[in-house]
Amino acid sequence: MHKQIIEQVPHMLAGDELMNALRVRPEYNPNIIHATATERLMSMSDIYNIYEPSQMSVQIYSKLYLGLLRSLQKKGTKMAVLQQIENRQAVLGADYNSVLGGCDSFTIIGESGIGKSRAVSRAISIMQGEKVVVTEQQYLKLLPVCVVQCPFDSSVKGMLIEILRKVDEALGSRYHEGALRARMTTDMLIGSVSQTCLNHIGLLIVDEIQNVVNSKNGRNLVGALTQLINNSGISICMVGTPESAIFFESQMYLARRSLGLRFGSMKYDDCFRNLCRTLLSYRYVGEPFDITEGMLRWLHDHCGGNVSALVSLIHDAQENAIINGYEKIDMTVLNSVYNKNLSFLHDYIRKEDPIVLPKPKKQKISVSERRSLTPDVISMVEMIRRAKVSGSDVMQSIRTVITVEEVAI
Repeated sequence: MHKQIIEQVPHMLAGDELMNALRVRPEYNPNIIHATATERLMSMSDIYNIYEPSQMSVQIYSKLYLGLLRSLQKKGTKMAVLQQIENRQAVLGADYNSVLGGCDSFTIIGESGIGKSRAVSRAISIMQGEKVVVTEQQYLKLLPVCVVQCPFDSSVKGMLIEILRKVDEALGSRYHEGALRARMTTDMLIGSVSQTCLNHIGLLIVDEIQNVVNSKNGRNLVGALTQLINNSGISICMVGTPESAIFFESQMYLARRSLGLRFGSMKYDDCFRNLCRTLLSYRYVGEPFDITEGMLRWLHDHCGGNVSALVSLIHDAQENAIINGYEKIDMTVLNSVYNKNLSFLHDYIRKEDPIVLPKPKKQKISVSERRSLTPDVISMVEMIRRAKVSGSDVMQSIRTVITVEEVAI
């Protein structure tokens, strides 16, 4: 049966074909610059819909696609049927075992605002992961990719109930209603959700996994997800911020479940410059402007390579210019927006480290050269000698050159 399902999944893309499929550029009418301020401000929201794929996008797509295939290969096998029987025992509250065995789990970890959630969304879209697959033989409905959010309190029961609700939403089933009506315990829910995942889900994505870090239920939730992997044979992807990495690295059994991808902010390279040029090509101000290297460098320094901050900066700059009748984009309006609109982000934006020039090596000065120095450069011995000749206070002479602190003994 798994062959029937895999045949309905789009083939894996690569190279330029993949980049073109991932890219999103809303339709833009150059004549919009002649429209009223209200029309331009309304149309400007298209800037937020632009998506330029990067190497991060490619890696996330490949990881999700291969994880989905590994899950689908287990559907309809003899071991899957045996696991269905065991899961049924769990729903009835009896003892049960994991027959099918785990598939795999992995993480996608990156700083907030770098676009990892958008990359996941674009990958799911071109995989058609939200399109329900129906098999002709052994009639079965399957949701290739199911996305849920980790509960803020890391509640195991809340997570399991949410998975059932998402499946019902896509397939029109009534698993969620049945679980609530039966008042299932957590152990019974794990059996029910494992059965549902085995029959109806290919890849499960748990977003906002960093919620497990500061919750007392965090380890219980990860344990429940591990049990879900073993009892359903599906792949599980956990998406979160870097703080979740500390949690997964704390124990070996957690680290095993968190091998995956890790991303940081964009560096100042061709990918960043192309993204800036694409965003700035959506012009809504009346006057044209030049996209200089200095402007691109300034944008990187003041967004720290964070895509979300960059998009907000460019959008708000055009919005501010239109509202104030300035009608152009230059360093004046960019600095104004950065200082006012992005003030809360200043402490979180990582600017490029300043270039540190090597210190010049100290050269040894001979005695003859030392004597030829200007009168401002005087040795301590010379100062004492002069004070004795003139009969003045030695300490007073020294104080004119350096700070002296006297301590009573």
